[in-house]
Amino acid sequence: MLIDRYGRTVDYMRVSITDHCNLQCSYCRPEKQLGVCRLDAPAGQNLTVSEITEICRQAAALGIGKFKITGGEPLVHPGCVPLVRTLKAIRGITQVTLTTNGVLLERYARQLSEAGVDGVNVSLDTLDEAEYEQITGRRALADVRNGIEAARNCRIPLKINALLWRGREESWRALVELAKDAPLDVRFIEMMPIGCGKGFEPVSNREILKRIQQQYGNAEPDTRVHGNGPAVYVTIPGFAGSIGFISAVHASFCGGCNRIRLTCDGQLKPCLSFGEGVSIVEAVRYAGPAEIRRLIEQAVLQKPKGHKFEDVKQITESREMVKIGG
Repeated sequence: MLIDRYGRTVDYMRVSITDHCNLQCSYCRPEKQLGVCRLDAPAGQNLTVSEITEICRQAAALGIGKFKITGGEPLVHPGCVPLVRTLKAIRGITQVTLTTNGVLLERYARQLSEAGVDGVNVSLDTLDEAEYEQITGRRALADVRNGIEAARNCRIPLKINALLWRGREESWRALVELAKDAPLDVRFIEMMPIGCGKGFEPVSNREILKRIQQQYGNAEPDTRVHGNGPAVYVTIPGFAGSIGFISAVHASFCGGCNRIRLTCDGQLKPCLSFGEGVSIVEAVRYAGPAEIRRLIEQAVLQKPKGHKFEDVKQITESREMVKIGG
């Protein structure tokens, strides 16, 4: 079991397997990268699937049992589905989930299900086709919706992750309706001041909840366990699914933080807010299991008490979100 300096048990790792993506979301990628959706990282720059697997194996030996595969967009990586299958077979790993933009989900839903994936989060900020293209740089909303339906048909537990920012608050209404007839979670995530996200004014989740209550009546607290993160859930009478809120800016949830992050270039990140991390590249390529475990323990002990999203001046992470793995 891994315990940090503040007594928090760390049992969850978010694993970015690529920093490439098939979308160009305005809050994720800087303008200089728009139109550059390379899917081929230079040899040796990023961790290989076997290296990622070994790091996860050693993390599991230390007590980390839950893993989230992220990107970039993980489904553009040819090793994504095999990695899910491999991780599911490792002793000590109890859960493997995936975060995707959903564009390729229809193609891979059946394979992910057969590989044993425990859940899929789909990032989707709007159901308006024109607005979707404006945000992402691509006409792919129909592909995403088909992917969601394919995952539902495969009985993969689903969460929809939506970012709202000032100027497009009204998108909440259509997104909430996704949970009306389908047993999935729709989660609103406050825009975090990381990378390009610093240029967008976040909308408080308290504001969104107030709008939901005005539209649908009192939403009731949902105390069921929905996942590994800090989301707070409510249920709307008559809805098949639940509505969740990850209030990264306007609420403090760091007291229960249970995670570390592995970037695709081999950095262990103790906290999303800070640039400091622990490189594990040399250990996985040349040292061996004992050194890998030592560095994971070191990263856990470096976890700060909390983030600094409420004070941008104290944030030291300078990379774009696509390079970090969200």
